[in-house]
Amino acid sequence: SEDFKNLQRFINESYPGTNVTVIDLFDRSSSLQPMWKQFVKSNLYHFCYTGVGQLISICNYWNDPHHRDLYLNSSDYLALINSERPNPNSTEWRRNFLKIQKLVLIGGPDDGVITPWQSSQFGFYDDNETVVEMQHQELYLRDVFGLKTLVARGDLILCTVPGVEHVLWHSNETVFHTCIEKWLM
Repeated sequence: SEDFKNLQRFINESYPGTNVTVIDLFDRSSSLQPMWKQFVKSNLYHFCYTGVGQLISICNYWNDPHHRDLYLNSSDYLALINSERPNPNSTEWRRNFLKIQKLVLIGGPDDGVITPWQSSQFGFYDDNETVVEMQHQELYLRDVFGLKTLVARGDLILCTVPGVEHVLWHSNETVFHTCIEKWLM
């Protein structure tokens, strides 16, 4: 049917066995993208900070700087793993995190999906949407789960590579040679 053909155009990729489907919401209608991005930015928290929303992977990482209380009280993943909320496992998780010999955090300004891109290196927005780098984040300053300790040991590496889109990080040779290769030797 015509409806099925339209649906086929919307679904770009399906990853068998992972229950993940990537959907092209814009179907080459680029004029909708700015409106969609603004809608998501302003409204996604309504869904993400619910029990159902926490079952969706993107919502597990959703940290809205304008709704910190909802994030802290509703996030079943990120707020817990970052020890931003009391968690009986936080001491053990910190101890395990500090077993990392080298942590290489890779990101770049042209990612296009991770927002802000600095969050790939533990930077994030303040409530005015100004990016606060990792070294000035509360998580780092209080060494909640060990970032500051890794830096003091020389075991945390920030690698910033411009010009790489989100879906290309894993296959970009510059990223491999600049950020990864030397740590494999």
